[in-house]
Amino acid sequence: MKALIVEDKAYIRKGLINLLETVETNIEIIGECATVKEAVVVANACKPELIFLDINLTDGTGFDFLDQTEHLSFKTIFITAYEEYALKALKAGAVDYLLKPVDVEELDLALKKIKTLPITEQKRQINTVKKVWYQDDATLVLSLSDSFQVINLQELLYCESDKGYTTFYLANNKKYVASKPLKEYEEKLEKVNFTRPHQSFMVNLKFIDKYDKSGIIYLKNGQKIPVSSRKKEAFITTFLKYNSH
Repeated sequence: MKALIVEDKAYIRKGLINLLETVETNIEIIGECATVKEAVVVANACKPELIFLDINLTDGTGFDFLDQTEHLSFKTIFITAYEEYALKALKAGAVDYLLKPVDVEELDLALKKIKTLPITEQKRQINTVKKVWYQDDATLVLSLSDSFQVINLQELLYCESDKGYTTFYLANNKKYVASKPLKEYEEKLEKVNFTRPHQSFMVNLKFIDKYDKSGIIYLKNGQKIPVSSRKKEAFITTFLKYNSH
């Protein structure tokens, strides 16, 4: 298996090569690169089957490299220092990653897993990683009990919170229950025209049909959402502002 190492620190590259010699005999390192620019050139020329890819490089990110080599067919194992946002993205995509300094047992496990994973499936996983990494305003990645679900925020009607869980109701009648409270999603949803008229609800303003002054929101699908008395004034201001343009 021809492998390329894309990592800006020489000692990490050297350490990884040494570890590969102890756990894997059929991997041939065909190149080492320290930058996105260099890695794109080498990958196009050498057509590696496996790439060990650092996320933060001197001239960009590992995702910049992946964007520029989409036409190539290879498997990827990410390498990252401990950074919360990097790990959040990688875990959300369920892709294989190695923490620096690389551990020999983790390396062995990642190599065994990557061999049985179809490239098409890994590309799908990496797309999820990219959405989380870039915090794509059009989508939200939900951590469900048995999977990670990407939802289109333009199709999200409203969210309902209950005892630390949040249920997401979509326009296609699908619903998903995430094991996080509503406050975890509030900041991002507010950026894309959602409002919180009640402690237990966030509503997509574009799906509101009318507001009854008694304190009830009617959505276009007939669903009723309560407005709490202490949030009523703020909601009306947001509602009228949204519908004035």
